[in-house]
Amino acid sequence: MLQGWIQIGITLVLIVAIAPIFGNYIARVYLGQKTLLDKVLNPIEGLIFKLSGIQPKTQMTGWQYARAILYSNFTMAVLLILIINFQGVLPLNPTAMSAPSWDTTLHTTISFITNTNQQHYSGETTFSYFTQTLGLGFMFFTSAGTGIAVAIAFIRGLTGRSLGNFYVDLTQAITRILLPISIIGAIAFIAAGIPETLSAPMIVPTLEDPNLSQAIALGPVAHFEIIKQLGENGGGFFAINSAHPFENPNGFTNLIQILTMIAVPTALIHTYGAIANNRKQAWLMFGMVFIIYVGFIVVTGIGEYQGNPLVSSLLGGQSPNLEGKEVRFGWAQSALYAVTTTGTMTGAVNSMHDSLMPNGGFITLSNMFLQIIWGGQGTGTAYLFAYSILAVFVTGLMVGRTPEFFGRKIEKNEVVLTSFLILLIHPIFILIPGAIALAFPDQLAGISNPGFHGLSQVIYEYASAASNNGSGFEGLADSYPAPTGLWWNLSTSISLLGGRYIPIIALLLLADGMSRKQPVAMTTGTLRTDTLLFTTVTAGVILIMGALTFLPVLALGAIAEGFQIAKIAAGG
Repeated sequence: MLQGWIQIGITLVLIVAIAPIFGNYIARVYLGQKTLLDKVLNPIEGLIFKLSGIQPKTQMTGWQYARAILYSNFTMAVLLILIINFQGVLPLNPTAMSAPSWDTTLHTTISFITNTNQQHYSGETTFSYFTQTLGLGFMFFTSAGTGIAVAIAFIRGLTGRSLGNFYVDLTQAITRILLPISIIGAIAFIAAGIPETLSAPMIVPTLEDPNLSQAIALGPVAHFEIIKQLGENGGGFFAINSAHPFENPNGFTNLIQILTMIAVPTALIHTYGAIANNRKQAWLMFGMVFIIYVGFIVVTGIGEYQGNPLVSSLLGGQSPNLEGKEVRFGWAQSALYAVTTTGTMTGAVNSMHDSLMPNGGFITLSNMFLQIIWGGQGTGTAYLFAYSILAVFVTGLMVGRTPEFFGRKIEKNEVVLTSFLILLIHPIFILIPGAIALAFPDQLAGISNPGFHGLSQVIYEYASAASNNGSGFEGLADSYPAPTGLWWNLSTSISLLGGRYIPIIALLLLADGMSRKQPVAMTTGTLRTDTLLFTTVTAGVILIMGALTFLPVLALGAIAEGFQIAKIAAGG
């Protein structure tokens, strides 16, 4: 037990150490300050802008920034659809795979363009190397870069600057943040044993019978794996994702995956502090989220270490819950990975979340409901400060102080946008389709588990889609042919689109409105937002809003399942 908690503690120390360094680097990139990569990247970026006709100094309004995102994402979606549909005649297809069904193609395209990477297919038996690398891998960079660009635009707006230019922000997110780390990380992964090859699957005799053979899937996995984690993409080259030994062979690769998936969202809080010239507030916000994150890890870890009392009674003593887990990671690294991947909206898994104890099910769902621990790639940071704006307004009403954020008044438009963003959009795209699926479990959804756990499976699927996470509880017929597979592909596609683009547009409009406000002088009646008291109030607003919205569905799922297990174990 102690060894597991020590491993978790070391990882947490590394996260705290890396975040401010990386955050300051990102701030330097977007403030136009000198970095070590300037001599190499300035000419390359200049050539990209010249060939594409981008005017780097042209500033965009909120609507212009949003339209640029929608237009570029739509164009890339069409490109990916063409690659998938024609993969049978494209190169790098050693197993001669043809295109999947139209609904799987549509869902996969929407899933990867929205940085969700929810997979209703098995990668090694569905897509060619060309599709995985040049289709899905390309989206890994662009969808993650889009999230970073939105976060930077939002931070600029909050601090009174113009929002910037989406195409410039996207380019710099890829060239200066995602690509350099991916190159170094891919080399490290290759050295650690992750394959990087275009060879066809290996045919080898089985251990049970040398006369029988099996195919061992290979592929260019190492470079795919690093941007999958760094970009909070999470889509696996293989069906079982980072539980597969070719994606995550040992403790070293597991540590690198955890650090890379959490690197950008933790760093962006410090980026905000550097751009806003308010590092105190950045550290307070970082500390708030970090404390909740650690609390979630502890709750999940305790549940996994204590294990299932029904299984422990059969074994004659307490035993950790290792069902659905890789022995090379054990209960501690599985719990840490599960909380981190749902907290960062990465969605990669090194164990099966369907096998988590109710503690873990409660926490992973809560992560996706809240979306700020640490939240999506870039959008999580924007959500965090949207909550802060709401907290400013609520606190101002309670104590009679002027609701201001960075010297700019919080008025009706800001309250409407933040309330719409936080209280309405996310629940709509989770609870409504979830209710429909639960109302027609046989005819529509093909739900295999009718109990409390089954409810969590359904809600988890839509929470994963709407929060752009991509992981799954599984146990659903989402990869089946029509009608069940069709239902899951189409219904989650709606949640994917709504959960991605509506909040992005709302965030950009909110930032645009804040940037246009004239700052007012700070007085004794101004509510300061860089204090421990205000940060505590913000944490309360986040947790209370989340509880009011989602506690009923948690009570009917993970909480009820926990009581059910305890009752059976007690002989009830």
